[in-house]
Amino acid sequence: MAIILLPDAQEDLISLQEYMLDKWSEADWLKAEDEIFDKLAFVDTGLLTGAPVQELASVGIFEYQNVFTSHHKLVYRCVNADVYVYAVAARRQDFSTLLMKRLLKIQ
Repeated sequence: MAIILLPDAQEDLISLQEYMLDKWSEADWLKAEDEIFDKLAFVDTGLLTGAPVQELASVGIFEYQNVFTSHHKLVYRCVNADVYVYAVAARRQDFSTLLMKRLLKIQ
C-alpha cells in the first residue's frame, strides 16, 4: 500500500506551506504537515475510511472520500490498496470553488 500525492495535491501542500510560513511559524507548519501525513497514513492502514465528498456524492460519484485534520480537508480515493490524494484544502478555503476548478482544470 502506498500514499500517492497527485500533482494538484502537491501544489496544494506547497501553497499551504507558503501561507502558513507567512502568517504563522515554521513550528505551526511542521505540526500541520505532520497531522496531514499522519491522517493519510491512518487512511492507508484501512482502519480509517472517510465520508464521500458531498459535492460529488450528490451527483452519484461516491469513490472520492474526505477526511479532516484540525485545519485541513484531504480528498482521496483508494485504488488497488493505494491511496491517491487529490486535494489538500484549508478548512476555511472555499472547497466548492476548488473542486470546480479541479474538475474543469481552470487555474
